Amino acid sequence: MKQLWLYFFKTYLSIGLFCYYKRFKVYNVQQVPKNKPVLFLANHQNALIDPLLIATKSGRFCYFLTRASVFNKPIISKFLRSLQMLPVYRIRDGWSSISNNNSIFSTCTEVLSQNKTVVIFPEGNHHINRSVRPLSKGFTRIVFETLEKYPEIDLQIIPVGINYNKADDFVDSTSVFFGKPIPAKNYLSTDKNKAIIKLKEDVYQAICKLTTHIPSDNYEAIASRLEEIPVDFLNPEAVNTCIASNFKSCQKKERPNKSYVKTVLKYLLLVQFFIPFLIWKSFVKPKIKEIEFVATFRFAVYITLFPLWFFILVGIVAALVGWQIAILYAVVLSVLTLFYVKV
Repeated sequence: MKQLWLYFFKTYLSIGLFCYYKRFKVYNVQQVPKNKPVLFLANHQNALIDPLLIATKSGRFCYFLTRASVFNKPIISKFLRSLQMLPVYRIRDGWSSISNNNSIFSTCTEVLSQNKTVVIFPEGNHHINRSVRPLSKGFTRIVFETLEKYPEIDLQIIPVGINYNKADDFVDSTSVFFGKPIPAKNYLSTDKNKAIIKLKEDVYQAICKLTTHIPSDNYEAIASRLEEIPVDFLNPEAVNTCIASNFKSCQKKERPNKSYVKTVLKYLLLVQFFIPFLIWKSFVKPKIKEIEFVATFRFAVYITLFPLWFFILVGIVAALVGWQIAILYAVVLSVLTLFYVKV
């Protein structure tokens, strides 16, 4: 039953993400082992959207370490746990709660021992800036505890780079880069402290190559210059080359031409989906305190209220003029919506 639920939810999310993003590119997913324990380590810009991208595109069913604060309400906690999300506690959650991580890390070790996968965002928090922040050592604890308890395990560490044109915007585009697997056994050493430092540095450098990494000491100036050029943030290798060359070697992205057809279509769709749009604009969005959660809540509304309202509209049309016209209306409205998002 659990597998059926996960398959259903994964399929539903995949369809939702396809309809939500203009472009959705995935690279090197064929490098992800199918029958080995895998620890995915990714950058974290976009709250719950980041794990959804990995969950739907990695080819594996994953367990996710998720900040404990989102598990506060019992119903939400039960729902998140059904999706294999595990709460991880931070200092801001209170010193007394930190000890709870011991059981969570042990759970991760057992999951990996069964050739399953775990996803961790080792920066320890999310931030919309296009920079890879220093990595916390929590993931190294899981790696070495797993190796110590199961010495023969062939644990593979896979760095992941998640990229957005503009993470809080709609319509946005995204690209996910899966890095080359790193065998955890490579870090077995008599000097564990040095091995931990080496592992953190190697993973950090790998993630920096898979997503745009703007140095923090001159972030605003560099970010503004990249926007002016403009560059394609879905191609992190080219963007990082541009930064490293001091903007002398940059691949420019064509600016989209203003389309009056899309403008008309936008307002036509707003008329059709006025109620869910009003709920989003007036009741949901104003309550979002962190910009990193804008896309998460917008996507949640997009895959729940909008489809519900769509079926209500189709039902109304069917009641007024019959099912044949209602089906035609549904097809036309679906095509127009996809055209607006994808073109």
